[in-house]
Amino acid sequence: MLTPKQHDLLLFIHKRLEESGVSPSFDEMKEALGLKSKSGIHRLITALEERGFINRLAHRARALEVIKLPDAYTAKADDNVVVGPFRLKKQEPKSEVEVPLHGRIAAGTPIEALENVDRFVCVPPSMLGNGSHYALEVSGESMVEAGILDGDVVLIERCENARDGEIVVALVDDNEATLKTLRRRGPDVLLVPSNGDYQTQVVPADRVRIQGRLAGLMRRY
Repeated sequence: MLTPKQHDLLLFIHKRLEESGVSPSFDEMKEALGLKSKSGIHRLITALEERGFINRLAHRARALEVIKLPDAYTAKADDNVVVGPFRLKKQEPKSEVEVPLHGRIAAGTPIEALENVDRFVCVPPSMLGNGSHYALEVSGESMVEAGILDGDVVLIERCENARDGEIVVALVDDNEATLKTLRRRGPDVLLVPSNGDYQTQVVPADRVRIQGRLAGLMRRY
């Protein structure tokens, strides 16, 4: 049996996994349930795991998998719990793709210097589209308002062209790699941060090479 909060969190996680293939962050779960701290979410997740409703997967960011769901339930006013019956969720074949992790992307680091691969990250296929991908660890806070934090791992689709408004890995003067939003203005390329404390870089287009565009993000807690 589940408490109402446990039940609500289980359904919220399941809905997000169905929609995007990625479980919600602790902040998103906290906001959805109206809790004041992440510690409350941690306790709920632990309880759901102990009761066999979810599973935490190793080597995955936001590593939650729903094992079973409530089918029909009634809330008992006297003990404030939700009771079954419950149905087992259909198990899908587990499949992960290994993506090369090239290192940390930071100002002054050539992307070519990160090409020696000694680590990989395991990524669900639903997070990747067609084409070739690689991963980078984010260093710095210039994209925090886009939800990309220091220490995150970004999944990058290799490409040489991108549309205005896409977040890209751009190589300036074959030397400085940066993760920014791409804008074009006449003969120039604008590399726009998502943080008011940082300035936009304006660079002639012939000095910029696109190394890939953002395909996904992974975060460890």
